[in-house]
Amino acid sequence: MTMMQKILEILENDCNTPLEQIALMTDSTPAAVAAQIDELRKENIILRNKSVINWEKTNKEFVTALIELKVTPQRGEGFDKIAERIYKFPEVKSVYLMAGAFDLTVIIEGKTMKEVALFVANRLAPMESVISTGTHFVLKKYKDDGIIFDDDEKDCRQVITL
Repeated sequence: MTMMQKILEILENDCNTPLEQIALMTDSTPAAVAAQIDELRKENIILRNKSVINWEKTNKEFVTALIELKVTPQRGEGFDKIAERIYKFPEVKSVYLMAGAFDLTVIIEGKTMKEVALFVANRLAPMESVISTGTHFVLKKYKDDGIIFDDDEKDCRQVITL
């Protein structure tokens, strides 16, 4: 594994790891690590540092939905042009090209389920390349970006069988 790969794995796991610690972990110097990180940013390999937040423990009200899209690829541009049109909407958090029963997965956030439904009905579904949509609302996150969301509240209900 190269120094670059080691640095990327360390930062992916914890973007706040101090340069000195990364240097020790990669058998390098803090200056060399800093130079490598700067180069990785210039090459758009490191895009940004990000914290994973458990929003359920705050008072922020929002819903997340995964939208399955079947689309007609555009001649000469495939799925890229339609994906670009979609990811420019501020509600859209992620867009993935898929293999299987549908073409694109679009992850969006809205204040309410109705807001998400209206976004799908008024913005996504009418696009000329979109053949069909399927909306799935996220009810609870158990794990996101490799992090388990530990819920302190335990379900104390008893199982009843017939």
